Amino acid sequence: MQTQQSQNPNQIANPQTGQLPKVKGPEMNDRDFVNDGLSTCKYLTDSLNTAVREASHEKLHADLLQILNETHQSCRELYLLMFQNGWYKLEAEDQQKVDQAYQQFSNYSSQFPY
Repeated sequence: MQTQQSQNPNQIANPQTGQLPKVKGPEMNDRDFVNDGLSTCKYLTDSLNTAVREASHEKLHADLLQILNETHQSCRELYLLMFQNGWYKLEAEDQQKVDQAYQQFSNYSSQFPY
């Protein structure tokens, strides 16, 4: 997987496929449709997480959990599609900041009751 880092050295992204118009009009393009699907998936997984936690009937809990897992898988597939087409960019964090956050949260483990 090739990454493009010309604008920001910390940016992790694939080059865009060139399928999108240079000037965006009011109509939806492929990126818009996939982005809308990903946003919907994120909303659904948030809602399903709550439903799974609060389901009092065992069979309902199992069914909701299966739907949640399938929805998470769909989110992953949509994310990968966007990333592969260069429509989703990530920022790499400085290793010192990662180490600092790790140290901070590692110290919290001493507060756990078990």
